[in-house]
Amino acid sequence: MTALPASARAVVIGGGVIGCSVAYHLAKLGWNPVLLERKRLTSGTTWHAAGLIAQLRATPAMTRLSRYSQELYGTLEAETGLATGFRRCGSITVALTDDRRQEIARQAGMARAFGVEVEDIGPTEIAAAYPHLNLEGVRSGVWLPKDGQGDPTGIALALAKGARQAGATIAEQTEVRGVRSTGSRITHVEWQSGAETGVIACDHVVNCAGMWGRDVGAMLGAPVPLQACEHFYVVTETIEGLGTLPVLRVPDECAYYKEDAGKILLGTFEPVAKPWGPIPPAFEFDQLPEDIDHFEPILQRAIARMPMLAEAGIHTFFNGPESFTPDDAYHLGPCPGTDNVWVAAGFNSIGIQSAGGAGLALSQWMEDGDMPFDLKDVDIARMEPFQANRRYLRARASESLGLLYADHWPARQKATARGVRRSPLHRELLDRGAVMGELAGWERANWFGHEGASYEYGWGRQTWWQAQRAEHLALRAGVGLYDMSSFGKLRIEGRDAPRLMAQACGADLDVLPGRIVYTQMLNTRGGVEADVTVTRLAETRFLMVTPAATRLRDETRLRRLAAGMEVAITDVTAGEAVMAVMGPRARDLLAAVVAEDMDDAAHPFGTACEVELGLGLARLHRLSYVGELGWEVYVSADMAMHAFETILDAGRDHGLTLAGLHAMDSLRLEKGFRHMGHDITPADHVIEAGLGFACRKTGGYVGADAVDAMRSTGPPRRLLQFRLDDPEPLLFHAEPILRDGEVVGHTTSGGYGHSIDRAIGLGYVPCPDETAAAVLASTYEIEVAGVRVPATASLKPIFDPKGERMRG
Repeated sequence: MTALPASARAVVIGGGVIGCSVAYHLAKLGWNPVLLERKRLTSGTTWHAAGLIAQLRATPAMTRLSRYSQELYGTLEAETGLATGFRRCGSITVALTDDRRQEIARQAGMARAFGVEVEDIGPTEIAAAYPHLNLEGVRSGVWLPKDGQGDPTGIALALAKGARQAGATIAEQTEVRGVRSTGSRITHVEWQSGAETGVIACDHVVNCAGMWGRDVGAMLGAPVPLQACEHFYVVTETIEGLGTLPVLRVPDECAYYKEDAGKILLGTFEPVAKPWGPIPPAFEFDQLPEDIDHFEPILQRAIARMPMLAEAGIHTFFNGPESFTPDDAYHLGPCPGTDNVWVAAGFNSIGIQSAGGAGLALSQWMEDGDMPFDLKDVDIARMEPFQANRRYLRARASESLGLLYADHWPARQKATARGVRRSPLHRELLDRGAVMGELAGWERANWFGHEGASYEYGWGRQTWWQAQRAEHLALRAGVGLYDMSSFGKLRIEGRDAPRLMAQACGADLDVLPGRIVYTQMLNTRGGVEADVTVTRLAETRFLMVTPAATRLRDETRLRRLAAGMEVAITDVTAGEAVMAVMGPRARDLLAAVVAEDMDDAAHPFGTACEVELGLGLARLHRLSYVGELGWEVYVSADMAMHAFETILDAGRDHGLTLAGLHAMDSLRLEKGFRHMGHDITPADHVIEAGLGFACRKTGGYVGADAVDAMRSTGPPRRLLQFRLDDPEPLLFHAEPILRDGEVVGHTTSGGYGHSIDRAIGLGYVPCPDETAAAVLASTYEIEVAGVRVPATASLKPIFDPKGERMRG
């Protein structure tokens, strides 16, 4: 057995390709980590991975990590002397439907915006690159020449050797049996190897346990929502004259093809997957029972698509487990509720292409204490604790595996594991025609339709287009109500609450009770970690309202900043319903249901007050995310239905329209209001985002030095609002932005501005040493599915640029 030290700066649990990469990168930083593997390296899922290594991911940051993985694997053999089997063979994705053709054309544009080499190709070029393919029904394709493939076991073992060479200790046949903790910090890891046991004192623990990640997370006190599923592929006998081929993906038939050593590996992401577990204790280099019936429909389509498969013998029918997460994004980062537990797990069948970059990112995160760049999409803090529920995971995993190759339509909603979290208004909204979407488990009214209305997806004007338009225009012209109960609500109170808020937030929160302040929490680089409003309820009591998707992440950040302070942080999200009453007639409507004076002098913008509403009590917050006069009505959950019915009854005399969150999004886009996670992220400096007005000049908050520095030098890029000149094309996000004919960025969010009858998007444009006037003097275009569309750019909101409507 490998001799283990009595202490280590970091203990990494799990010896798959992810754990080996984390150990490798920590060792390169001088951490001398210890990696413990229960059986042998790669014996869980790494050894049977397909080994596809693609560059393009859904965001620039994820693409950056995949490209780094490729670069790393290309150098590992020279560094360690172990072969990785890495080679760039290119990849082709083909479309068999018009919707898929639209999707991959948009993906090609996204690739160009992210700096990935890509080419749109037609059936003739596809046939030349892949002569064995039956072109029936093939409409188009995209070619990425620098995509590749590798040997998963070879890559993992090379990373392990490189880690050892840099100072890591790696022990196989060594199982973690438990941990010792003080408060929320793990102090020791207990291990067993055969009959021998021991303890390692540690500063950090990293959960890289793959499909065991959920169980290891439970042992560490850090929930990790993931589920193992059966994953199928077949490998043919050697095919004479096959030649070297690119990786081929046919997502409309749920299949991918990989040539290796004269054979074809045919893999699948079937629409309805088979969750698997519990995992047998002795599992090591094992495979699951064959299920020909489950695989056969895809195999039959593959034989029609690749006729030579009908003549080739099947050498291997393989069924092995892989782990999947509820949203098909892997888990990375510090675990909420703990001080020193980290995770890198749940890689959704892209572990090989992600491992190098994920190991680099996590190790740098551990070294610096902040995200090295935008990793919000994979940050474990996006997951709510209930999502580790076993029944929830099995239900959702049956869908999430197949969604990897499904059509990625705008606003596509999950169909499984629904109904977990509901607003107090849920049933009433359903009865009035609400069509629900889901976010962080919350059922949310996205739009209102006729009885039986539901989502029908596409890339054009979707089934909810007219409903969203009517709701949008009603809020602009009259008054509407939408339910925002799902938004996170955190109470921060105690003697040190003012000190915590002054440190955590950029804006000046030394205001009188009853004032509402829009602010951000920043990292040390000035990047936006949270975008919130804070209401001072009393001298030592604050209410922070956060997006539903970031509630846990924002709470976790506050708790870490509050270490050693006398302050209590409480999630009160479920305790209050919130109804947004917005529009030019909002004051008239609310005046009919509350006892207090509603005029501007009594209740100015940016204030909160307690009122009598109907027969009960409520708290009104005057602010707006849609750019109209309005109030957010906070009411305790027990009085929520009474308040809703009271407003609805009065609304009949004021033309009240029920609206959904799709309308809220298009309204905020017209106003140029930023969306956390899209337009502003930890990688986006608050000054670049045009939010410097929300940062005080006195300093004393996290990120203040970075804000002061950019105020002095000026931003190297600016967030602009774009309006397409042509009313027909639609924007969603990640469309390339062209300035004077050159691609300079991509849209961060997009939608349709129904008040101005044009698509609108936001996006960053580089502008070092340029004035705002010079930036706007250029000619701009947005590429929409391969077509360049002229656009008008603006630094000010295109709709109501002075913000007069919401302050009226």
